[in-house]
Amino acid sequence: MAEHAPAAARRQQQIEELCGAAVRALAGRTDLHFRARRLHQGEHLLPFAAPHLYPSLEEDDYASFRGATDALALRLTHSDFALHRRLAPPELARRFVFEVLEQLRVESLVPPDWPGARANLRHRFESWSAAWVASRQLEGTRGLLLYTLVQVTRSRLTGEGVYEPTEEAIESTRWDLMPRIGVTLRALQRTRGDQAAYAGHALALADTVVAMLAEQQAGDDRDDAGDGQTDAAPGFALLLEALEHEAEAPPPVAEHGDSRVLEAAGNRYAVFTRAYDEERGAVELARAEVLRGLRARLDELVAQSGLNVGRLARDFRVLLATPAPDDWTSGQEQGRIDGRRLSQLVANPAERRLFRDEHWQPKAQCVVSLLLDCSGSMKRHNEPLAALVDMLARALEEAGVGVEVLGFTTASWQGGRARRDWQRAGSPPHPGRLAERRHIVFKDLATTWRRARAGLAALLKNDLFREGVDGEAVEWACARLREAATDDTLQRRILIVVSDGSPMETATNLANDVHYLDHHLRQVVAREEATGGVEILGLGVGLDLSPYYGRCHTLALDGLPGRATFHEIMALVGGRHRR
Repeated sequence: MAEHAPAAARRQQQIEELCGAAVRALAGRTDLHFRARRLHQGEHLLPFAAPHLYPSLEEDDYASFRGATDALALRLTHSDFALHRRLAPPELARRFVFEVLEQLRVESLVPPDWPGARANLRHRFESWSAAWVASRQLEGTRGLLLYTLVQVTRSRLTGEGVYEPTEEAIESTRWDLMPRIGVTLRALQRTRGDQAAYAGHALALADTVVAMLAEQQAGDDRDDAGDGQTDAAPGFALLLEALEHEAEAPPPVAEHGDSRVLEAAGNRYAVFTRAYDEERGAVELARAEVLRGLRARLDELVAQSGLNVGRLARDFRVLLATPAPDDWTSGQEQGRIDGRRLSQLVANPAERRLFRDEHWQPKAQCVVSLLLDCSGSMKRHNEPLAALVDMLARALEEAGVGVEVLGFTTASWQGGRARRDWQRAGSPPHPGRLAERRHIVFKDLATTWRRARAGLAALLKNDLFREGVDGEAVEWACARLREAATDDTLQRRILIVVSDGSPMETATNLANDVHYLDHHLRQVVAREEATGGVEILGLGVGLDLSPYYGRCHTLALDGLPGRATFHEIMALVGGRHRR
């Protein structure tokens, strides 16, 4: 019977966590982790595509996963990724052979004092070989050729024999293959400690094998004309599939730079006028009937996501909770004397249950403020963003965490009345910020999620999104956290800034310079972090926010958020993402 899907997912997560810990320890890198069964460094997929590197949860045992982990660690330790990418041929078939040969090279470099790793590597390779045979890929001429190549190359590099159950099956193909590649194989063995030299011979071997595959294809085509049969070599297609998914391009980095205007002013940020600045509750920005319609739409989006908010709450509770004294347990035989029970000792000198113990209960002694960039470019993400924020606020509240949801934008485009006042004043140079700054409270700390539902739905109101002045918004959000969350027992005050771009307000940039606002944002974050008391995290929507936030994560919001999205946020809050 097939494993139940949630149980399989939990088992896969457990295996990925164990393998991630092992590969981090072996490779000496802290930013490695598995996601969707593939190894990532930070947020970037590592395109190691040798077919035996990714065992199957359904078909392979734990020893296979240990072997694959050791193989990946050796690849990270002994292979220069940039050099490999530079030398790799563009054609898919040649690149596959080149990729496999490089993986076999690093596995042959396993240190002699790692006998366990050597055994794991052998076990994993034999498991892959058995799976290849079971899939009937030895029945095709091209599949048999590639399989034989992998077997004989690994045997030559490691000094170990080929997979014994298939030794007879590949003998004929090996006999045809060795005269054409024997010299190159000896060169591979001789240069396996030098990646660049080895790569030259690996490319020559790839050329030979691809030429043999072409010859076999031509022969098969002639045979097909006579009997109507074809060797589609589906296994070969499966082997190449991983290479079709190259390393994920790193997300773009937020544009940033130093402002000459701000530096000339001694780094003193200026505001031309605050007369039009405002702080508004989200429910004030739309009519009640509009908010009801938006709330209905948001409820639909949350339902479509199919996520269990209660389970998310439990995950956050585990992540954020710390033991705290909650009550006393009386009637104990040891602990602190309970004065209320001393009379029992008088009545019964043998009574021993005269003590009490302090009862500790895990509590999430922290508050979280979500600060949302409501600039125009975020409008295209407003539905997944609203669903994410709504579920996140609800899950955190159920986990016992205080939650505040804030937003920042402007009340008008291109400076509005502030810019007109500046023009009437003769347009003095370098006026500083020129905008009608608007800060929005979607949910404050004192309001429950249920009472804030209408305000959160206002995130779906498109005309809320205009321009953004990020630095002042971060200052405002940090000040609110310090003022509202004054409980001495709080251990963490966390501000999560969600944005998809650099600070942008047209009038300010034109009247000063293009980096005036982003320079100020970096100043604010540095100052707030030096002040302490508030942890500032960045969630970049398709954008790397590392120029601004020391701890940040790039989030994909192309569709409704799934469980993986929340796990990424948990990793950020838990401190496992840092740039």
